[in-house]
Amino acid sequence: MTSTASSALRPALILPKADGSLETYHLIGTPIMARKPAQPFSRIAYAAGHVVVNPLAVNDPWVSSVVDWDRTLAFREHLWSLGLGIAEAMDTAQRGMGVDWPTSLELIRRTSAAAGKNHLVVSGCGTDQLPAAEARTLDDVIRAYEQQIEAIETTGSRIVLMASRALARVAKGPDDYVAVYDRLLRQVSRPVVLHWLGDMFDPALAGYWGSRDVGVAMDVVAGIIADHAAKVDGIKISLLDDAYEIALRRRLPDGVRMYTGDDFNYVSLIEGDAQGHSHALLGAFDAVAPAASAALEKLAAKDIEGYQVILKPTEALSRHLFAAPTQFYKTGVVFMAYLNGHQDHFTMAGGLESARSTLHLAQIFRMADETGLLRDPDIATERMRAVLAVRGVVA
Repeated sequence: MTSTASSALRPALILPKADGSLETYHLIGTPIMARKPAQPFSRIAYAAGHVVVNPLAVNDPWVSSVVDWDRTLAFREHLWSLGLGIAEAMDTAQRGMGVDWPTSLELIRRTSAAAGKNHLVVSGCGTDQLPAAEARTLDDVIRAYEQQIEAIETTGSRIVLMASRALARVAKGPDDYVAVYDRLLRQVSRPVVLHWLGDMFDPALAGYWGSRDVGVAMDVVAGIIADHAAKVDGIKISLLDDAYEIALRRRLPDGVRMYTGDDFNYVSLIEGDAQGHSHALLGAFDAVAPAASAALEKLAAKDIEGYQVILKPTEALSRHLFAAPTQFYKTGVVFMAYLNGHQDHFTMAGGLESARSTLHLAQIFRMADETGLLRDPDIATERMRAVLAVRGVVA
């Protein structure tokens, strides 16, 4: 990591503004030093990692993707070095949005092998080899889940039982969800993390657990967990509403964890209250990993103020990354990795580098600077300038 230069010595950058004008932006942030934590965290914290694609591969980006395995695994080593676990092959890795099941399984195999016994890994298990439109019965969905369960358990990874587009399509109500999860949880070899992803992340998951009423849906999933508590490590909830998460957290049986997936409110949810706290399984932690690591170290030392001082400013950046349409947050996560030198290009599976506007990317740059999340301001400025030039901002 380079030493921090004073803002006066950093190159100025021309950035677009919402009114169509351009401004000269001077960087102001002090980069957070990425380092190994001095003590174990008091929370389990998984970063849902993105994939780095090979931009020079012979393929049609909107149809297929070719992963750069070396860079993808190197980024996971970076996250592990900060004390974070990896949530592999989740939606942050563009699961179902440019990355298919065979590629996901290879990703899980490679990450699990690299992790060995030294690092935490959980891996997404879904039904994406079964196109939702081709699902006809609950048995179709169960078979698809079972295929992935068997394959992932063979790698040694623990499982995140991901929400299924196919199940959302064929289920007629709460009883169908209960029947499917009952079958699956009875056969997994180790406790799994359940997964409740709101329709702001994936519109195809609207009404998951059998109802569009969140209260009714919560009753369903709470009942499933109560019936299978020995097979449930925890549940990741991503509804971008802290009240829902806290309500469900207070209903969990002893020993079942809440993993926040709330990229808007994670600071207070991880800190917790007198009745409990959340652990973390967050796409945002891919982008803000150095801050997350430093803050969690403070929390482990019971330095609540230090925890909040470091992590609270990142929530504004995260809210911007995850702004509607939320499913395109992956674009900002990969853009952050590009700015910070974790990959040499801003190219994504499915061509999703085009999914956010130039103004959106410019604001990411400003906010990443302000929060100390540009690890080398000179390199980040050079890369931002290159992206802007391709998009017509040349100065």
